[in-house]
Amino acid sequence: MNLYPSNFDATGLRFAIVVARFNHMVSSRLLKSALAELTSRGSESVDVAWVPGAYEIPQAARVAAGSGRYDAVITLGAVIRGGTPHFDYVCRAVTDGVRDVIRDTGVPVSFGVLTTDDSYQALSRTGGDDGDKGQEVALAAIEMARLIPRLAEPPE
Repeated sequence: MNLYPSNFDATGLRFAIVVARFNHMVSSRLLKSALAELTSRGSESVDVAWVPGAYEIPQAARVAAGSGRYDAVITLGAVIRGGTPHFDYVCRAVTDGVRDVIRDTGVPVSFGVLTTDDSYQALSRTGGDDGDKGQEVALAAIEMARLIPRLAEPPE
């Protein structure tokens, strides 16, 4: 049996963060905590790309992942339910798009796009009662950036 334990050391890893400007109050808090986590874990190479909204996240994530410059990509944003079906279409497009980036490039992409019923729920996930999703997706990106190359190597 081969065991691949979690590794949260970001030293030497390169990250791209794609963050949606729409719902900026939420996105900026997610970004702040993700950056703090990456820095505290030793990362010195993080590029941040702002996009207009969540719908644009997959395209920018695909370009970043395909560039060969990053060990992992982090996606951040918030889609907050309104009174129309627009919420459902945007959520589906973003989740399908990010999934396709992972499948097509093999680069780890952490999904930090909140999908909530209201602003209160979104803010409570940015360091409030429901945790800190920015921090969580940064940790997931580090862990996957360390794991994927090890899984690709022949076993010892």
